[in-house]
Amino acid sequence: MLALVVLAVPFGAGVASAVAPWRRWVGWLCTASIGAVLVCGVGLAVRVVHGPPVTAFGGVLRVDALSAFMVIVIGAIGVLATWQSVRYLDAELAAGRCSQRHASLYSMLVQGFVTAMLLAVVAGNVGVMWVAVEATTIITTFLVGHRRTRGSLEASWKYIAICSVGIAMAFLGTVLVYLAALHVGHHEHANLDWTSLMAVSHHLDPGVMRLAIALLVLGYGTKVGLAPMHSWLPDAHSQAPAPISALMSGVLLTVAFYALLRFKAIADGALGVALPRALLVAVGLLSLVVAASLLLSQRDYKRMLAYHSVEHMGLIALGAAAGTRLAIAAVLLHILGHGLAKGVLFLTSGEILLAEGTTEIAQVKALLARRPALGGVFAFGLVALLGLPPFSLFVSELNMVRAETQVGLGWAAAISLVCMAVIFGAVMSHGRHMLFGAGPDGEQVHKTPAIVTAPLIGALIGCAILGVLAWPLAGLLRAAAQVVAT
Repeated sequence: MLALVVLAVPFGAGVASAVAPWRRWVGWLCTASIGAVLVCGVGLAVRVVHGPPVTAFGGVLRVDALSAFMVIVIGAIGVLATWQSVRYLDAELAAGRCSQRHASLYSMLVQGFVTAMLLAVVAGNVGVMWVAVEATTIITTFLVGHRRTRGSLEASWKYIAICSVGIAMAFLGTVLVYLAALHVGHHEHANLDWTSLMAVSHHLDPGVMRLAIALLVLGYGTKVGLAPMHSWLPDAHSQAPAPISALMSGVLLTVAFYALLRFKAIADGALGVALPRALLVAVGLLSLVVAASLLLSQRDYKRMLAYHSVEHMGLIALGAAAGTRLAIAAVLLHILGHGLAKGVLFLTSGEILLAEGTTEIAQVKALLARRPALGGVFAFGLVALLGLPPFSLFVSELNMVRAETQVGLGWAAAISLVCMAVIFGAVMSHGRHMLFGAGPDGEQVHKTPAIVTAPLIGALIGCAILGVLAWPLAGLLRAAAQVVAT
């Protein structure tokens, strides 16, 4: 029942948003619906950590520990984004950039976006999972172009063109997995069922599966934002409304990576770990190198955050390449920590844009002196994202490096550490320019409303607690890692 409720609640809120003219209560209803998803995710996690998966509709919906963890991630970042969406739409309406009808469309699409992501992670059938990921592409295209400026429309077209090619490759890879399952005489009605594919993975044709996993890494890797298929990401994230950027960077990328984890487990059974590991190491290291080189000369703080997403997707690709239980548990912790930190930063960047009227790093100065609350949240968000203690990304990155070294990928871990050092220096330089210095003489200190900063501070505290208390989600992380670890 909970698996169905997880989908029904945001879908129902989306219908209400479409029917009712937009008012603040509609926005808060949408926030409450995602809060209910988070509560249901916790309830599902409690049930599946020490018990069997929860199923519905004859196994079409299936929630195991990995799915439950992803529901929690979607719910947590979704609450932040929909909370801030109320303020965003208020500002757009007040400035005359948005009509009530357009605001209602925005709210409906956000709820549809969240519903599609939830369907992707609770689907027991990899074909349904593909359909759900494709649905996120269609919906977010309209959200990226929400402001209907030349830049946002160009970014939305680039996004759908590149991601459609990627998702088409993922479709071909899924079809090849289906054909490989048919070849071993597997029952055709269960050929795309996750558990059935895992059961016959050792008997799947290696030649077919080599081509399938290559297509799947390229296809879903495009949606993840892994290099060299990453070029849509900085444009889309920099042009989308801040709450949408938070959802896309904090959750959507990792939902697509969730799909890769599922298929990697099947490929490991059919081929062994060598080829999937080599593919993930290649795209992971390339992503880190690309992010490091482009962050050095970045001039736009929203694009800076977008390229930082390319770095973190590269890191989790390397962790997944190691594939051990320690590595996968660290990858999942990193997914949650990155989602919280990146969600906070993108939402804060929206407030900075609203206050300063620009996304140029050079035009934003002395935030800590002029807007102390906003500047403080942005500063601690950067500290969290750069993987400094006490935040959870420090713990997850340390354990991914440990796991990579244990399986003979110490050389890859060393390269990643060099890239991370370059990125650290670049982001600190950009952040220092935006945060420090004295404001203009006579300028009044601006206060940011508590309703804006409170949820962002709460998310940062949560990220710190995950690091300080040595994985309070340890049981769920271990159970989730066991689902796909080698």
